[in-house]
Amino acid sequence: MKMNGARIMLECLKKEGVDTVFGYPGGTVINIYDELFSFKEIRHILPRHEQAGTHAADGYARATGKVGVAIATSGPGATNTVTAIAPAYMDSIPMVIVTGQVPTALIGNDAFQEVDIIGITRPCTKHSFLIRDVKDIAMIMKKAFYIARTGRPGPVLVDFPKDIQVAMGEFAYPDSVEIRSYKPTVEGHPRQVEKAFKMILESHRPVLYVGGGVVLGDASEQLTSLARNLGIPVTTTLMGLGSFPGDDPLSLGMLGMHGAYCANMAMTHSDLIIAVGSRFDDRVTGKLATFAPHAKIIHVDVDPTSIKKNVRVDLPIVGDVRDVLTQMLKLTDKVKDKAAEYVSALSPWHEEISDWKEKHPLSYKSSTTIIKPQFVIQKLRELSDEDAIISTDVGQHQMWTAQFFKFNRPRTLLTSGGLGTMGYGLPAAMGAQAAFPGRQVITICGDGGVQMNIQEMATLVQNKLPVKIVILNNNFLGMVRQWQELFFDKRYSQTCMELPIDYIKLADAYGAKGFLATKPDDVEKVIRQGFAENGPVIMEFKIAREEKVLPMVPAGASLNEMVLNA
Repeated sequence: MKMNGARIMLECLKKEGVDTVFGYPGGTVINIYDELFSFKEIRHILPRHEQAGTHAADGYARATGKVGVAIATSGPGATNTVTAIAPAYMDSIPMVIVTGQVPTALIGNDAFQEVDIIGITRPCTKHSFLIRDVKDIAMIMKKAFYIARTGRPGPVLVDFPKDIQVAMGEFAYPDSVEIRSYKPTVEGHPRQVEKAFKMILESHRPVLYVGGGVVLGDASEQLTSLARNLGIPVTTTLMGLGSFPGDDPLSLGMLGMHGAYCANMAMTHSDLIIAVGSRFDDRVTGKLATFAPHAKIIHVDVDPTSIKKNVRVDLPIVGDVRDVLTQMLKLTDKVKDKAAEYVSALSPWHEEISDWKEKHPLSYKSSTTIIKPQFVIQKLRELSDEDAIISTDVGQHQMWTAQFFKFNRPRTLLTSGGLGTMGYGLPAAMGAQAAFPGRQVITICGDGGVQMNIQEMATLVQNKLPVKIVILNNNFLGMVRQWQELFFDKRYSQTCMELPIDYIKLADAYGAKGFLATKPDDVEKVIRQGFAENGPVIMEFKIAREEKVLPMVPAGASLNEMVLNA
């Protein structure tokens, strides 16, 4: 059956199981939107900014595990997506971004609203395509989704010229695709896995160091079973939170710059680190020369370029983390008696970790007069649903959430880890709520980041997406202010945001509800009020202005050189 290119594109999305797209119309995608007008199989959500729409597709992907889809017009529409594509690339989020482009005959002529979006995004996409013929649309889309979701996931951009959208062609969607130059390794080599298992049984102070790859690879169940079967303590990166239950006795919490004391000390004194789906980011390792000085390192990752990139590795295993962990579990079952002996032999190691936990737990000084942000996070955890999805913006509130919320399930924390993109939290929550209309979705923001995409309040109200927006308001760009206090003699250059904004009136202006807490006794009442509402809500908490995120490893310091009090 013949149809135009725009309709072929939509049929491709339907074949890929796409049920929701986030997009903003414009001149070079108007033909796609004309077809969308009568294409009822796909829900379209109109954001108020292309960056927010692409963040929403990211949040949708993180919460569901599916490929998120965003659409933008050419020129400024396309460039507005870049700030949202980059964090998806850094955090390995599967997405397909369709951008309109000027007609093929005008490409390179500086036509109205023409930009080389493929060139612009080349460093922050997994791959990109320029469609030059209507007969190529189906195969290109099949390849785009295949590349986005397989191996190490990531965003793929498809640039779609206007004349190709209008051109007529036959629609035939391929059942499968083969790309000669792209063949990700899925199965971990059995011999390498056996060597790793032998190294584990010979270790005395092992640590499972877990990253976002375990969440993205849907391997949390296998990881949890392995850790419990062998009694190995688990520490996670920011992106790995929720991959292992945060309230499990084996959990060390998050490690790194703002990680728990016990996690950083365990890494420093470990004799074996089993890194699973993590990339040894600088926020995790601290000073590389002194990182894990006594440990051998096993590194499991589906992306071979991530292995040995930042640290030496004694045993690399390239493969899907779920496959590798499943193989390890089978080996554990074969030697149950030896595994039980191993668990028993780890008692001194567990006692040492318990001492570190007891000596320097994550804590803060409570107050009866000023709202402490950590208290708000704890109350949110206490009063929220067990399967609530939490998104954060970037800054102090992000770290307080990571420290005090205790995530027990995968895909319940959505946050910009690798790029640290302010403005991410609200639209990411929007995407998650669109995916799961019946689940509780909460975004935790600072007063700086929330204003970067506050216009999406209109999208929430229009689409009846009942996201609960928590604003921890200290009238500062808090994380930068903290660094200025600790390392720049309190020279608060351009970090003070004194202009009073009435977020309750702002919520009302958008047709939403707003509640304000100014003292500790208000906190629980405001949270309960907000959660009781059926629509989107802003809950503002006036928090202690100069509260810091602690502990902290200063830049360039070793993991065991933590600032515990300041």
